[in-house]
Amino acid sequence: MPDFSQLPSVEKLTAALEAGCPLPRPLITGFIQHELAAWRERLTDGREAGREEITASIRAGLLGFAASRLQPVVNATGVLIHTNLGRSPMGARGAEALQAIATGYSNLEFDLPGGQRGKRAAYLETALAVLLESEAATAVNNCAAALVLTLRHLIAGGKTEVIVSRGELVEIGGGFRIPDVLETSGATLREVGATNKTHLKDYAEAISDRTALILKVHRSNFTLSGFTSEPPVPELATLAREHQLPLVEDLGSGAVMATDDLAPIDHEPTPQEALRNGIDLVVFSGDKLLGGPQAGIIAGKRDLVAGIKAEPFYRAVRCDKLILTTLQECIDDYLQARGGDPPELPVLTFMATPVDDLRARAAAIIENLPGHSAALTVVEATSRTGGGTMPHAEIPSIAIAIDPRDRSLDDLAAALRTGSPAVVGYTQDDRLLLDLRTVFPHQDEALTSALQAALGA
Repeated sequence: MPDFSQLPSVEKLTAALEAGCPLPRPLITGFIQHELAAWRERLTDGREAGREEITASIRAGLLGFAASRLQPVVNATGVLIHTNLGRSPMGARGAEALQAIATGYSNLEFDLPGGQRGKRAAYLETALAVLLESEAATAVNNCAAALVLTLRHLIAGGKTEVIVSRGELVEIGGGFRIPDVLETSGATLREVGATNKTHLKDYAEAISDRTALILKVHRSNFTLSGFTSEPPVPELATLAREHQLPLVEDLGSGAVMATDDLAPIDHEPTPQEALRNGIDLVVFSGDKLLGGPQAGIIAGKRDLVAGIKAEPFYRAVRCDKLILTTLQECIDDYLQARGGDPPELPVLTFMATPVDDLRARAAAIIENLPGHSAALTVVEATSRTGGGTMPHAEIPSIAIAIDPRDRSLDDLAAALRTGSPAVVGYTQDDRLLLDLRTVFPHQDEALTSALQAALGA
């Protein structure tokens, strides 16, 4: 018979662990009950363990569970749009508006001048259309939803085929692939061309009475080079118009201004350029290079956008008041900055920060970290946009390189990740690097304190 006497009681263990854990007591108790049940099974299967081992295991598991709660993180990876760390941070304007809207009532669907029910997102949709230079625009809860909704609207009356170049059948985050998205919408994929080359005649020969639209997908998370070619968008747009077919492009990355003006990197195609070149509808993400909240933006021809909004499925993927608020402020940031400096959105600010500014900050942080055995140096680094955007973009940056000397890199990295605030860097050449391009200047003091605590641990 297994010896269950080694198992501590739920009540005593809860009392012992709740002091150092930020979770509500019922959640702590429930976690402990689950873990004790698992330990009973292990003991029944012949596992031997003392009370101290069991208690330590449950304590470690509880602290790990508590750490999974959403909390602020200092991103010292140099990856601007880090999907695992929440993608693009919100601008100050959006955060202030969010506080006001989230903690009170709003005119979400109320016409204040008329005193009657109003149109949801009317202001945002107008502002989006102005920024994107489109006839109309709207937003849903993410880019995948925007594409599925668009496809669901455009396939009808036996026209279910969507023509896509083989070189554009991309896989996006989480293992989702364009063919899967098409299948979800009810569309039938019609592949044309080869992986590296697709010609205009390939599209023309694929058009039939079953064709619903032509879809282009921007290769935002990889590039094709070498023996490659594809028809210019204006020529493809002419072909689509001749056959009265909508031409849709999924741009994904959401750059609405010239990235090459912000940093020494390539130019990322913008929705404005796509629409000027003859694209009828464009969809892209709100929380990538745009610098807003998670959202999927649809812009283009007025009749097509109106039809999409009339789809019953539109209600299932529409944005709530919090997303509408932050996206509205993000778009206003762009509109008020037009013709001048880039808007004050973190992802754009990070991209444009001069290397000399980062070098000075790194030196100041190191100067304020005396009295430890680690070797800290200022080194050149390379930042990336991340988030499935601009895979070849390399932005010169500055990092603090740490050689802990008397402990392992894994131990130091874990100490920083579990500190307050949590700090996430990366290892390279047997050193831990903290890239300052993605660290807010106002976080330098907190980063210094976190380093002092971790290095002294």
